[in-house]
Amino acid sequence: MKSAMPAAPHGATQHCCSATLTPRHERHLWGWPGRRLVSSWVGLLSAATLLLSLSPTSQATEQGSLQPQVETYLAQLAGRGFSPTAQGVWLQMEDPSPQRDRILVLGQHQGSTPLPAASLTKVATTLAALQHFGPQHRFVTTWLATGPLTAEGVLQGDLWVLGEEDPLFVWEEAFSVGNLLNAYGIRQVRGDLVVVGRFYMNFSRDVAQSGSLLRQGLDARRWPPEAEVQFSTLPPGTPRPQVEILGSVRVAQQIPPGAQVLLRHESPPLIHLVKLMNLYSNNSMAEMLADAVGGADQVAQIARAIAGIPAEELQLINGSGLGVENRISPRANVALLRAIQSLLEEQGLSLADAFAVVGQDVGVLERRLLPGILIAKSGTLRSVSTLAGVLPTAQGDIWFALMNGGSDLVGFRTQQGQFLSRLQSQWGSPTTLPERWIPRSGDTGSRTELNPRL
Repeated sequence: MKSAMPAAPHGATQHCCSATLTPRHERHLWGWPGRRLVSSWVGLLSAATLLLSLSPTSQATEQGSLQPQVETYLAQLAGRGFSPTAQGVWLQMEDPSPQRDRILVLGQHQGSTPLPAASLTKVATTLAALQHFGPQHRFVTTWLATGPLTAEGVLQGDLWVLGEEDPLFVWEEAFSVGNLLNAYGIRQVRGDLVVVGRFYMNFSRDVAQSGSLLRQGLDARRWPPEAEVQFSTLPPGTPRPQVEILGSVRVAQQIPPGAQVLLRHESPPLIHLVKLMNLYSNNSMAEMLADAVGGADQVAQIARAIAGIPAEELQLINGSGLGVENRISPRANVALLRAIQSLLEEQGLSLADAFAVVGQDVGVLERRLLPGILIAKSGTLRSVSTLAGVLPTAQGDIWFALMNGGSDLVGFRTQQGQFLSRLQSQWGSPTTLPERWIPRSGDTGSRTELNPRL
């Protein structure tokens, strides 16, 4: 894989030290805040890509053609009182000449300096999850039973739930499971609802709390108002499940021998999960996916290895971006996005399958004043505004990262949009989204099925 980390141009000025969504998922994602690594390939990739990223011989090092625009952008920020040391910019494109292994650095400021990334951290989480699981991976939740089922529909035992880290199990999934249990003949459980493993519901990482939410979701007579709201978004005629749990909700360490599998629920494919996470910048989903990979350190290790990022340019404390301690350099942000595009291209997908297409997708960017043709991810903290992605133009794709620190978040967002719009206007704006950036993911739904042997 080509290195995604070009060296900063030697001649560049240094200003300091140097997807289709269901309405129910939209409602949920707006409403909430929000395993392994084979050592052999880590070692090989880390060494090879790091050498590539730091080598001046394999990349263009001339002064960037867009450096004057970068200088103007920074001067405008400085004129509003924002220190250059809190700002970062990186602009690059692939060399259109036959020497395709070169990367043209078009302009930069503090390109290799790690800065607070905010939710651009989710780009690293996206890359690590896609590499670890694959774009079509589905997280499975299994329901099992102990004890016999009477003719009256009473399960004389416990109902067991084995969770495997599904980050998008919400009210409607509980409704679907309840209806299938009813179809199997289960109306009442004399025992407990027992949760094993990492079962999450409604973006809660508290397993016991998720179990309590599931108990409510399985029985329409116990629904809180928010569950009723979600049910109203389902097709007319959808049954209201009634699975009454007479016992308590408890957490156990393992499934008992002899438990009978009742049904399996599969999440949407991972590529759709990360698209939803990035569209709404959902912090809970990001933390769940980071945990599934092995935690923030593992996310950083995988991302650095694949994208060829020096360790000091990508430092993470979590998978969501909450906290200024998550720091990524501007050029590393671009390297992460290009690595995701390379990975997805091998699967017949594109970056637009994982991130927002401005003007087409809903989410946190739909109200931003941005160029009409753009694929991007944003990030926001109290004094941080970041934006990174790819800007298609008539002269080629400009990969960019803009990282701003200071107190005027609205002003930063406005200036980011104006800066990118001017670049696209100067280089020629496509009339439609180029073919190479059209989303291609197919099935985006979850699946629930009864055990065929029952």
